[in-house]
Amino acid sequence: MNSTNLPSTTKHRPYLHEVDFMRVFFICGVLFNHTLNKFTEVMTSQSGWPYYDLKSIRMMFHFSRMGFMFMSGLVLTLNYFERNDWLTFFKKRYNGTLWPYLIWNFLLMLLTIVVSDISYASFSNHYLTAIIHGSSFYMYYLLVTLQLYLVFPGIVWLFKKWPNAHKRIVVISFFVQIILVSLIKFKFANMDTGSWPYWFKSYSINVFSYQFYFIFGAFTSLHYQYTVDFIRRHIQAIGISAMLLSIGTIGYFRIWNLKILGLANDQATSPHQPYMLFFDFLTICTIFFVGKQYEAWRDNGMPEWLTTGVSRIAKVSFGMYLNQTIILMILKWLLSMLSVPDWVLLFMLPLGWLSVVYGSFTFAWFCYKVPPFGFLIGRPNFSVRKVVLKQS
Repeated sequence: MNSTNLPSTTKHRPYLHEVDFMRVFFICGVLFNHTLNKFTEVMTSQSGWPYYDLKSIRMMFHFSRMGFMFMSGLVLTLNYFERNDWLTFFKKRYNGTLWPYLIWNFLLMLLTIVVSDISYASFSNHYLTAIIHGSSFYMYYLLVTLQLYLVFPGIVWLFKKWPNAHKRIVVISFFVQIILVSLIKFKFANMDTGSWPYWFKSYSINVFSYQFYFIFGAFTSLHYQYTVDFIRRHIQAIGISAMLLSIGTIGYFRIWNLKILGLANDQATSPHQPYMLFFDFLTICTIFFVGKQYEAWRDNGMPEWLTTGVSRIAKVSFGMYLNQTIILMILKWLLSMLSVPDWVLLFMLPLGWLSVVYGSFTFAWFCYKVPPFGFLIGRPNFSVRKVVLKQS
């Protein structure tokens, strides 16, 4: 396959400003989805049109989760494909992800106990469950990422083992993903999985549930110019299809999933569905194209304030994901203090979302700039050893 690869060595690795744009777009999409959930949780009626309308548009933004999975595959491949030093890889990646995972689960679990009637005596059990299952505080993404680090050497081996079959690998991965999400939706949903190990029955924290997005991200990194050119040639069809599928999620949720299939709400809005696979893939391609347009604009007179804003949000996007639970808890508390009709809450959603984005960014940026809090966002900015050496 003839294509232009991005160099994966540290010395010559280019900086992809479009990746910054995608990080910002996807984190804002994630925060919008979770903000929407907080608004529906405080609505007085779960059968009224405001509640139903918000639930109906929720699937439009599920692509952000898969977008982050795609980004993970792309960035890891860009940085580590040619290094072949897996001990250093594991040390660096786990130090940057495992510690925030453990610390934030601890802090948020402690905060939950403080503001609720949960007994302190049960803290250790709740904390251990949260760590093992990744089921609290939106930490599933970090648990999946920790698993990805384990299987990433296998992804590298796969592409190196068959250097002339990379396109075939992606196509096979896509069809495997179709089979996986079809089994999840139409087979496993109707089975009693109560006796299954948690990792098998909880698809959202199973790394293999997202295998295509990691493979596609790796392929994009290795054949970057080929991917860019392909998307540019077909962007009209890709973009229109993504838009139509986005609008179609409303009917897919209301008519197909709820009325025809009679699915429960969680199953009806699950991202692990064949329809969502096509929607997510096309939307990621569209956003990738928009990211390239952002890069071109950035190189040709973009306002400095916008460039700086995107760069800063991208830099602490991981930290924004980590601290979002605190900001969302504050939002829900403020919303619960209001005595307004549900339709007013519906129209307040954009303001609530912007407030969450601003609050999570401010929190993360503070941690990034002020030692020693950088460790909270996976960017340590304080070293006792360096302080001792400096003083001596």
